[in-house]
Amino acid sequence: MDLGLSGARVAVTGASRGIGRAIARVFADEGADLAICARTPEPLAEAAGELEAAGARVFSRALDVTDHDALPSFVDDAAAELGGLDVLVSNVSGGSSPTPDQWERGFSTDLMPFVRLTEAAERHLRASERGGAVVLVSTTSALHATAPAGPRSYGAVKAALNHHASSLARAWAGRGVRVNTVSPGPIEFPGGGWERRRENDPEFYESIRGRIPYGRLGRPEEVARAVVFLASPAATFITGQNLVVDGAFLDRI
Repeated sequence: MDLGLSGARVAVTGASRGIGRAIARVFADEGADLAICARTPEPLAEAAGELEAAGARVFSRALDVTDHDALPSFVDDAAAELGGLDVLVSNVSGGSSPTPDQWERGFSTDLMPFVRLTEAAERHLRASERGGAVVLVSTTSALHATAPAGPRSYGAVKAALNHHASSLARAWAGRGVRVNTVSPGPIEFPGGGWERRRENDPEFYESIRGRIPYGRLGRPEEVARAVVFLASPAATFITGQNLVVDGAFLDRI
């Protein structure tokens, strides 16, 4: 299927590794140009080089999303470099440890970056001749309370983000901007949290893997393809939705 993304101008946060990097690569393979950011310069530069090798024009900036004042500048500079902005993908996470400060970290690393990014991107997305699109990368931990979610900040903060994204979808629909969410289940990749769990807590890892009817954890590219579809003109009448990508991990309708 031609997703109609050739020449699209796309910003992706957290794009140096894992799901974010896979998302940027699928966009590049579809012919889009990219603005990417991440906290650590070295893997970000490596990701930018990979995207350029795939034929994309790339604007990259190392920044920490907890520096909330830096996010509007990234969006505006990305739009200036790419000649506009058609798609924003918010892919950041503060992790899921149960320590008390994790609640403040989740607010600063997950919730407020999405708020600041969407505030800054709105005028650019409204000006898109293609029709603007926002995709929030969330998690199945926002949709259930059992392991690996539990009584900690990660799922609760992501649930708040899901609510805000759904509200934005309804507020922005008349402005020609779509907002959707993708909620991955457990996703494994080199250097990621589930690889560490497999090595350091194999009993817990196997307990989660055993609850996935598909028989394995997901892969970043499987999430990426869902994100890119929702951001593309192939999904022009889809907004306010939360697409779960989890191998049937969640037991719900």
